[in-house]
Amino acid sequence: MFEISLPVHELVVRLSLAIVSGTILGLNRWMHHKSAGVRTHSLVALSAALAILIIQSTSGGDAQSQSRVLQGILSGIGFLGAGVIIHRGENASIKGLTTAASIWVCAVMGVAFGAGQITLGIIGLLGILLILLVGGPLEKLTNRILQTNRSSENSSVEED
Repeated sequence: MFEISLPVHELVVRLSLAIVSGTILGLNRWMHHKSAGVRTHSLVALSAALAILIIQSTSGGDAQSQSRVLQGILSGIGFLGAGVIIHRGENASIKGLTTAASIWVCAVMGVAFGAGQITLGIIGLLGILLILLVGGPLEKLTNRILQTNRSSENSSVEED
């Protein structure tokens, strides 16, 4: 058996931050009626943090062991992300890519908190939230501007 060398309060802080961050990201996805919500994102962040804490405690600081665990987390989470990606209709529209990406980045954020990189994890959470909150409206605004430009170009061509 292995013994975790960190004080209990440090473990609680790291794991709590992973859970809270996963919950915040999951709430965003849930509010947008996506398939992966609070529980999925919280569990992903917590599991990534736990995996990193375990390997840090058992590997004695072996960078290769930690690297292998990180690689496993990052590639393994792809299976979960693939589960939320849906290919729909004849026009080949794909749904769920943002949620899949948020699950993946949630795992990386959990790794940051588990590794004790609290500042990095918080900055990452803020960046993720900024992207999720501003990205959709920005895409819609850009699409409207492009459609307006295309329609004005088409009308000016017809006038010639």
